[in-house]
Amino acid sequence: MDCRQGGGDREKPAVKRLLASSLAVAAALAVAAAPLAAQTQTAPPAKPAVPAAKPVTPATPAGTPTPAQPDAPPPYEAQLLRLAEITGALAYLRDLCGDGDGAAFRAKFADLVGAEGTTDARKESLAGAFNRGFRDYELTYRACTPTAREIVARFLDEASHIAKDVANRYSG
Repeated sequence: MDCRQGGGDREKPAVKRLLASSLAVAAALAVAAAPLAAQTQTAPPAKPAVPAAKPVTPATPAGTPTPAQPDAPPPYEAQLLRLAEITGALAYLRDLCGDGDGAAFRAKFADLVGAEGTTDARKESLAGAFNRGFRDYELTYRACTPTAREIVARFLDEASHIAKDVANRYSG
């Protein structure tokens, strides 16, 4: 279901921060892209529970959004992990090829973890994806080659597409 058709998930503030970080990563390498402006929207309303006798928690008035389950990953989790993996690969390859901005990718990843690392498990998952991307290319490439430069270009393009896709699907 397309969230823009109403009744779907509403974007969380963390999604906006993710999108801003994602676009900033792509912009840092693609030269001219503007990060998304941070906007705040509410979480989707939860289905009301039917109490047995007495409610354990106070009832929420109809139409008032309730916070989502902290254990449930967001619907864009796979894209987020792929973005973390790409960022790790770019952190290694950009330094290898003499661009010297690997630290900028590490900083963008730290921003991403700050925005989306709501639990220790999520932080570990994101860090694992970043490290996997970094190590895979560290094992494969010892010197900058034309193929490594092509991979950098493709990863920049893919990161941009992921950021746009997440923004289009999960922003209001």
